[in-house]
Amino acid sequence: MLVDRIEARWIDTFEAAFRLCEVAAGDEVVILSESQSRAINIHLAELALLRLGARAFHLVMPTPPLSAPVPVRSTGSSNALQNVRSALAALKAAKLVVDLTVEGLMHADETPEILGAGSRILYISNEHPEALERMAPDPAIIPRVLKGRAMMQAAKAMHVTSAAGTDLRVGLEGARIGGNLGAAINPGTLATWPGGICSCFPARGTVTGTLVLDAGDINITFKRYLEKPIRLIIEKDYVTAVEGEGTDADLMRAYFDAWNDPEAYGTSHVGWGMNHGARWESLMLYDKGDVNGIECRAFAGNFLFSTGANPFADRHTLGHFDLPVRNCTITLDGTPVVIEGKLVPDLA
Repeated sequence: MLVDRIEARWIDTFEAAFRLCEVAAGDEVVILSESQSRAINIHLAELALLRLGARAFHLVMPTPPLSAPVPVRSTGSSNALQNVRSALAALKAAKLVVDLTVEGLMHADETPEILGAGSRILYISNEHPEALERMAPDPAIIPRVLKGRAMMQAAKAMHVTSAAGTDLRVGLEGARIGGNLGAAINPGTLATWPGGICSCFPARGTVTGTLVLDAGDINITFKRYLEKPIRLIIEKDYVTAVEGEGTDADLMRAYFDAWNDPEAYGTSHVGWGMNHGARWESLMLYDKGDVNGIECRAFAGNFLFSTGANPFADRHTLGHFDLPVRNCTITLDGTPVVIEGKLVPDLA
């Protein structure tokens, strides 16, 4: 059981993360949180920013009432801002937004407006600071992610296969291609801590095939390792069948169905993990309340398939699954970037 107590080493870790975002003395930085945010991370962010001489201030939103038929977890689709215009004005004016909302602003409706104004967003995942300390932003990840992103930008198609039966094709033309560097350096960019993912939001109608989630793969929404395989049939972005027996398949079908929303079945984003410091087995070592699953999205060589919101395909929903899959081979126009769950040497 971890204790929520300010530790000097955690202030150091937060300070290093902000230095990597090039926060300097005098910069106006807003610490965005909500009433249900993890208090210790808010305090650590404030202390680290003040140590750097930043002009930090807090913007705290009341966590909105529940609007979904089921619990919402690990979505990147915070609705905390509620399009409050005065709050948005403050976020757009700041050099950096330290995003400590529970779900994060990655897929939030207001995020394009904030980034379009030139502000940067660093989402600090809703994890206990011990997990963040282990996953401190690493400058060495940045050039590797940039190289992977460039390879994806130059390609027309992604093909994902596995011995378990995965055979999935993703068209990359028209996709919004990015990469999570772990640091928000340039104006108008968003990053998450921990980082180290190459990913894209595919254009509408460009994802088709079969994705097999094997035993040991992870359903991050449930913070659960699968015990039996699940076979997802995907046609023009949408999961049309969830095939499998046992609790894992039953849980997935129930959560999909609970939304009563066809967009919850759509493809959100796809990509692969690049972070050698991230550990596949880490979920076993924390209580569920102490982690948000970002580490499992980033471990090196996983194929990350996500369902739900994709603003670049005009798909909006709070229903979301993040599904890191091991042991896949990923190719871009026939050139491998991951082979049987291992990054190719050029990206490793």
